[in-house]
Amino acid sequence: MAQLRLEIVTPDKLVLSQDVDYVGAPGLLGEFGVMANHIPFLSALGIGSLMYKVGGKANYVFVAGGFAEVSGNKVTILAEVAERPEDIDIERARRAQDRAKQRMDREKDKVDFARAQSAMQRAFYRMRVRENAH
Repeated sequence: MAQLRLEIVTPDKLVLSQDVDYVGAPGLLGEFGVMANHIPFLSALGIGSLMYKVGGKANYVFVAGGFAEVSGNKVTILAEVAERPEDIDIERARRAQDRAKQRMDREKDKVDFARAQSAMQRAFYRMRVRENAH
């Protein structure tokens, strides 16, 4: 099977540089997959797991933000954050998750307010379009 080069780079370091069989990444508009001889493209990255396969074995890297470029049998990931599994502090990640949940619970009214405001704007513009049609 033909391979492609995967390079994952952050502002601080080269996280990974390896020949792989497949790359699956979280694009901002949805996940995408790349194999050798893929058409060139550029995509913004979302937050999630980047998966790459070598010899049928799946490997994962956490990525958040940045861009992916596919060109000439090479996938370059320019990520704001990229962490290999061994570099992730699981307890720190759990504490961060707990803080995020608490913040969402405390600010629930603000989230509901924003949702209600959005619904109000949709209704306003629907009525306005209707009125302008007559």
